[in-house]
Amino acid sequence: MKLVYQVEDKPKFGALVIFAIQQLLAIMTATLVVPIIIGNNMSSAAALFGAGIGTLIYVFFTQKKSPVFLGSSFAFIGSMFAAFAGAVSMELGYLGLILGAALAGFVYVIIALIVKLVGVGWINKLMPSVVIGPTVAIIGLSLAGNATGDIVSGGVKDAELASIASPNIALVCGLVTLAVTILCSVYGKRAGKLIPFIFGILAGYAVSLLFTVIGNVAGIDAIKIISFSSFENLTANGITLETFFKIPDFTFFTAFKGIHEIDASYIGTIAVAYIPVAFVVFAEHIADHKNISSIIEKDLLENPGLHRTLIGDGVGSMIGAFFGGCPNTTYGESIGCVAITKNASVYTIITAAVGAIIISTLSPFIAFVNSIPPCVMGGVCMALYGFIAVSGLNMVQGVDLNKNKNLFVVSVILIAGIGGLTLTFGKITITAIAVALILGILTNLVLKNAPEES
Repeated sequence: MKLVYQVEDKPKFGALVIFAIQQLLAIMTATLVVPIIIGNNMSSAAALFGAGIGTLIYVFFTQKKSPVFLGSSFAFIGSMFAAFAGAVSMELGYLGLILGAALAGFVYVIIALIVKLVGVGWINKLMPSVVIGPTVAIIGLSLAGNATGDIVSGGVKDAELASIASPNIALVCGLVTLAVTILCSVYGKRAGKLIPFIFGILAGYAVSLLFTVIGNVAGIDAIKIISFSSFENLTANGITLETFFKIPDFTFFTAFKGIHEIDASYIGTIAVAYIPVAFVVFAEHIADHKNISSIIEKDLLENPGLHRTLIGDGVGSMIGAFFGGCPNTTYGESIGCVAITKNASVYTIITAAVGAIIISTLSPFIAFVNSIPPCVMGGVCMALYGFIAVSGLNMVQGVDLNKNKNLFVVSVILIAGIGGLTLTFGKITITAIAVALILGILTNLVLKNAPEES
């Protein structure tokens, strides 16, 4: 892939800020929604702050060679629920979030030390292109339902509006977003090609706003797509300096109050909930870095090395959860953004991380992001997730699928992943992507020495 900006390139300041905003918009919705899913008064702004801090730490450990943003991990949602379910108070639950992220990050550090000692050759043998390619593809394909679901299911965040909004109107807004993104990326001039998501989101938001205004004026609830509740909450007591700039409710603020309640039993509960998931996310970590490596045409597992990407991810996740409660992970949305815009500049990632930290304290911007209808983000994500899938399929191009042994490996991974095959052991759920990868590895090992086909 011919990149407009290589990893080490530094765009001019004005362009850099715009590129960073685009990265933020690509990852922000998912990062903000994890605390909302968990509940217990977790702060979305704090999660965004934690993602920014975690990304800066990741960039530091990877020596500014890996252009990937870290965001709130969905894989640990079950673990986070367990942290609160096993706690005698909310304060202890918050402490459990920090402890769990520390244990998961420690797993990454241990694996990184092993990789440092023995190298990564075993990983390339265990997960060749015939295994890792379709695994990357299902990372994108497994998210397809999220994108299309956001577009056609009413597409608004407000529960009351969602029950009455027209799916057809939401579909129009989503498709406008997708169309503008595609047209800017393919036919646009330099700016259009580099920031197609910003143009797409603004176009989708404008159409959604138009429908909503008409709906308010004409009294037609079915075409009201945007909920302004986030702005109403912001302006309820008037906008002051204190409400404009607001320090997020960091997790450690509450967690420290629960220290006296912790015991060995609760630590065991947290360990069982988090450590197994860390091994699952490790597999996705490799798939993501194989994917971004193919895009920038540099093997990140070799340079800066898998041990560095693991330590960066692990330590970044620890510190991110200390502030925001959510363990972090490399984001496919960020990788997709790099692939589509052909902008791999790590300085864009650094600026986006700093922007996430600053924006988390700006209440109006958080309110605006919360008001973006999911149907609009669904339109963008159709492109993002599709590019992740295509990147994985591109890795398989050099694989001879006329050979049954390769065909079976790819088939098992695709069907297990797309079909949503998961394994559950008590409170631990192994994701469909991890199950598909494990089955692919086993199938490949069994068939590795199969006789050559005539």
